[in-house]
Amino acid sequence: MKNFAVSLVLLAAATAAPAVRAQATSTPQQPPTVASVLNTLYGIVEQQVVSAAEAMPEDKYSFAPTNGEFKGVRTFAEEVKHLGFANHLFFGPLMGETIDVKSLEQNTNGPAELKTKAEIVQYLKDSFALGHRAIAAITSENAVTPLAKPVLPFLSTRLAIANIGAWHAGDHYGQMVEYLRMNGIIPPASRPRPPQQSSSQPKSQR
Repeated sequence: MKNFAVSLVLLAAATAAPAVRAQATSTPQQPPTVASVLNTLYGIVEQQVVSAAEAMPEDKYSFAPTNGEFKGVRTFAEEVKHLGFANHLFFGPLMGETIDVKSLEQNTNGPAELKTKAEIVQYLKDSFALGHRAIAAITSENAVTPLAKPVLPFLSTRLAIANIGAWHAGDHYGQMVEYLRMNGIIPPASRPRPPQQSSSQPKSQR
């Protein structure tokens, strides 16, 4: 009987050991930070904007609506380049870039030398990467600390910059969606997703 009892104890210990080791080696989930929350939100609009830019065929990058009150509106290419320029305007100074305020109006549609779809999309992607790097440096301590020399009055804190970076891109995403649909293209963010993905990402209705 004594040997039987010892055997049961050893069996129980052997069964429990893997679970104990798993608990000891698993990394506890880190709580969210100011930077992680802002970067997540910025990443959502980035995915929408970049996928829309990639969805438009290159021969339609010069498209701009003509019917109705659309006189003087940006072409699709200018919309994409404007977003890239805005990301540099917002986040560049936080990363050491110098912005010439006097030339904002002339440069608002992005670098004129960017002509091909590949060049324009890469400019957009690089600008979002810049934004993510700048947001990663935001902490609860410096989020609302006034910046010494903001480019514009409404860009006076890091938190304001991160928020404007997200909603401004979302605003122009809505315009890109219109351009895509006017050319018979469903924006990728609005297309049906496989069942395993539908619950993990927010679905756009634009």
